[in-house]
Amino acid sequence: MVPDLISLDHIAAAADRIAGHVLHTPTVPSPGLGAHLGVPVTCKLELLQRTGSFKPRGAVHKLLGLTDAERAAGVVGVSGGNHGVALADAASTLGVAATIVMPEAAPQRSVAAARAAGAEVRLTPDMAGAFALLDELVAAGRTLVHPFDDPVVIAGQGTVGLELAADAPDVTDVLVSIGGGGLIAGVAAAVRACRPDVRVWGVETEGADAMSRALAAGAPVPTTPSSIVTTLSAPRVSELTLAHVAELVEDVIVVPDGDAVRGSLTLAEEAKVWAEPAAGCLVPAAHQVLDRVGPDARLGLVLCGGNVTATDVAGWVQRFAATPFPARVPVG
Repeated sequence: MVPDLISLDHIAAAADRIAGHVLHTPTVPSPGLGAHLGVPVTCKLELLQRTGSFKPRGAVHKLLGLTDAERAAGVVGVSGGNHGVALADAASTLGVAATIVMPEAAPQRSVAAARAAGAEVRLTPDMAGAFALLDELVAAGRTLVHPFDDPVVIAGQGTVGLELAADAPDVTDVLVSIGGGGLIAGVAAAVRACRPDVRVWGVETEGADAMSRALAAGAPVPTTPSSIVTTLSAPRVSELTLAHVAELVEDVIVVPDGDAVRGSLTLAEEAKVWAEPAAGCLVPAAHQVLDRVGPDARLGLVLCGGNVTATDVAGWVQRFAATPFPARVPVG
């Protein structure tokens, strides 16, 4: 049975519930990216959200809906970085004990931030092990706050799309990064409900392509993430997120890690924002989208997070010999 999709009413209710707990982030035109790509570009700056990514939207929405017993049991979440930090922060603000399970490859900055917010952090050798430990802790009585396989969390993430549709009504194509698929599920549900003519495109990196594999197989399949982009490295998507992508998303584009790093450098130079490769991957994907839809497009990029250190970026630049992408069309 195909899961029910999130409705616009669910997302609007989530927006009301989390108002005052999260930011309505800026939606701004980027003249630099527009010149670079040769078409108008609008950026949704979720990297300016609390904790540096979109993740507090879903985490706060979930926590605010818990029963007293669920709160008292303490919450647990699994994360490659951003969901863990957001859940730790939201739980601290709302007075709920939190345990965060992360793979050892998670950014040390994220591990430290979750601990600084008061959460217990449990590290495992890899993401598959993190999900296995998560299941153990839930079975022991902790309250699960899943990073993507939860309609309440997806409705919270969908508020990104609700704001984007209201603040940038002229976009024709919206690009969204995919890890487990919670963000794109919510954004696509909101944007397509408000603007059925808008095309939504998903973007993954090689080695963090669980959604592409699920679409090809017609069902979620286990994967072994190998991408440097740990914040997109879900070992599988869910039936719920897959259903949203299959129904509402034009296509999912997969780009190499090196191109995601080049995209982050391009965003720094052209859009003047500090974005992690999970957002940087949208830049090479935008070139591919324009090859397919033509020069009349008006792009909306959801810049999902900015939690990356200068040391991380310097290491990746050296590893991939990365430089910013050249402009699509001559400038001037």
